[in-house]
Amino acid sequence: MKTVYLADENRYDNGMQYERCGRSGVLLPKVSLGFWHNFGSVDPYERSRAITHYAFDHGITHFDFANNYGPVPGSAEETFGQLMDDDFRPYRDELFISTKAGYGMWQGPYGDWGSRKYLMSSLDQSLRRLRLDYVDLFYSHRFDPNTPMEETLQALVDIVRQGKALYVGLSNWPLEGFRFAAKYLKERDVPLLIYQGRLNMLNREPIDQGILDFCAEEGIGFIAFSPLAQGLLTDRYLNGIPDDSRMSKGVFLREEMLTPELLERLRQYNSEAEAEGKTLAEKALSWILEQRGVTSVLVGASSTAQLEKNLRCV
Repeated sequence: MKTVYLADENRYDNGMQYERCGRSGVLLPKVSLGFWHNFGSVDPYERSRAITHYAFDHGITHFDFANNYGPVPGSAEETFGQLMDDDFRPYRDELFISTKAGYGMWQGPYGDWGSRKYLMSSLDQSLRRLRLDYVDLFYSHRFDPNTPMEETLQALVDIVRQGKALYVGLSNWPLEGFRFAAKYLKERDVPLLIYQGRLNMLNREPIDQGILDFCAEEGIGFIAFSPLAQGLLTDRYLNGIPDDSRMSKGVFLREEMLTPELLERLRQYNSEAEAEGKTLAEKALSWILEQRGVTSVLVGASSTAQLEKNLRCV
């Protein structure tokens, strides 16, 4: 028999800080919870439940999904749909839920990229899995070079006008397309809320490409994913590759990526972190939050203990 979840009465006094998202009315927690890994059908439901409870009890109000998160694709949203019914329905108006579409989700010509057909169909599927009437934020998950930008962006406009999302965002778009999108959406009274990009101490492309500067200038929020570089920016790989690590499985991280040069760089970062009285992960997360234009950082978690450590950055 499941226990009844009652959120911590002090959840907004447990140390979380909130940052205004660009020039909008939205405040996001500086640390948000990403459901890319650890919340799929292959993961124990009670563990996913414990992590999500811990997050909300410590002021994390923003939960981030995509249609294909799992594994299997879609199952992270299904896990949260069950959590909504089991625990979070009374707290829906305190939560800021985002999802995305842009990568391959189903077979055939309409299950990928950025067409109006795909984006609208995908969001309808996501809402069913999440067991929600609307999401707070819907993203175009990647730039589609073969679909007119106007088609992708007008679909986002219409999704907001249909009441299926309150805000829209972009992820993994190049700066030129990002500029066009911001102007297009603003002219249609559906201003772009946020840009989601890969940013960490090993990958500074949003800074180098001018995306963060553009966000700051235009009043658009920025949220960083992969802040710990899939675990490289933790103490996990400082002494080799653990047998149970993500790198040992060779899916998103491969062993050949851990070159002697990279290992030396990681050890240098770790030494700097220790001198500051921090762990490498704390230093990596804090570094992101210090960058101009950054609103929030997305962390994953495979346990409540890991999430507790990540929250020390605030």
